[in-house]
Amino acid sequence: MNAKAWPRVGLPVRNVEAHGGAMIPALTLLLGCQLVGEVVARGLGLPVPGPVLGLALLLAGLFFASRFGWVTPETVDDTGLGRVAGVLLGALGLMFVPAGAGVVHHAELLANHGLALLAALIGSTLITLVVTVAVFRLIARRSDPS
Repeated sequence: MNAKAWPRVGLPVRNVEAHGGAMIPALTLLLGCQLVGEVVARGLGLPVPGPVLGLALLLAGLFFASRFGWVTPETVDDTGLGRVAGVLLGALGLMFVPAGAGVVHHAELLANHGLALLAALIGSTLITLVVTVAVFRLIARRSDPS
């Protein structure tokens, strides 16, 4: 991507057709970040999923872009990247269809181990809540000026 194409992904674009279709570069950026995250995770043998690393890379890129004034939190929804993200989030429910089909397909397994799965689900949720509260309290204590 050349130097002129990169800011197109982050700058507000009112009319996609008039600006050469900023959604294609934005989608390329999203998939590129995921690919880089996947390569790094597999290449280094990290126990972190590649898409999570890609998301962290995208977050770092957006922070970098905001430092140069290419995009702000207030204008990100008006960018090609913001519109692509909105479309993908709008279709997020469809992503759960394969998981639902898997649950139906393995109903017998779920019936045999349902109580253990339920205990694991409740236990992990409670642990997540406790850790979240602890982190929030730690950050609140550190940011308190008094």
